[in-house]
Amino acid sequence: MTTDTDPLFAEDPITGEEIELPADVEVGEIIDSPVTGTELEVISLDPVVLEEAPELEEDWGE
Repeated sequence: MTTDTDPLFAEDPITGEEIELPADVEVGEIIDSPVTGTELEVISLDPVVLEEAPELEEDWGE
């Protein structure tokens, strides 16, 4: 039985290692991989899917 406080687990898309996510993580949230430090984006929660977060380009208002 799972509760709202149970952590979630997902595969790091860079290394393939299983990493633990906070139970309250949301789709679209950016997290840092505890393995590589790479920013990962939560794509889905059922099942939990992570992808490498896109690099944001500078917006200089042009």
